[in-house]
Amino acid sequence: MKLLKRISSLIVMLVFMASFSQCSTAQKLEKKAPIEIREVYAQKWVAGIEGAGSGINVFIPVKDTSVALDSMFFRNQKVKLQFISGDKTLYVGRFRTGFNQQKDIILSSDMKEESKNKLPIFKEEMPFEFNDDECIITYREGDKTMYYKISNIEMKEPLYYPSASPNGQ
Repeated sequence: MKLLKRISSLIVMLVFMASFSQCSTAQKLEKKAPIEIREVYAQKWVAGIEGAGSGINVFIPVKDTSVALDSMFFRNQKVKLQFISGDKTLYVGRFRTGFNQQKDIILSSDMKEESKNKLPIFKEEMPFEFNDDECIITYREGDKTMYYKISNIEMKEPLYYPSASPNGQ
């Protein structure tokens, strides 16, 4: 009886220790890019109309499309990547910034009117530490999510959109 009790407590302890050894909150970054990535760059933009917004677009030109990129972590935000095919094949991550955002809040007894309010942007906790000139992209390999860090992102000149078309149309 004592031996059975001892064996069962040893098994419980081994299972408990094994469960902690498998848990890791730190994601592992891949050392090799999943596809050939060209020169990655970012560009700030500001709308010409007050309250129309601002942001940073991160462009990832790719040579092939054998692996689909999913999302991107950049400057404490996460967004889904948008695939653009044309003259250049690239992925774009579109990040909103706080500058030039509409600040009007509709307060009304009519719920339909209040539903026009923009939802607040909640910052997701970042599972990685990286600099402002770096980003992490995610992609799928089978049923696993993989992560790859891109460094030395070049910042291009900002785009300032005019408030009206040049022809006044």
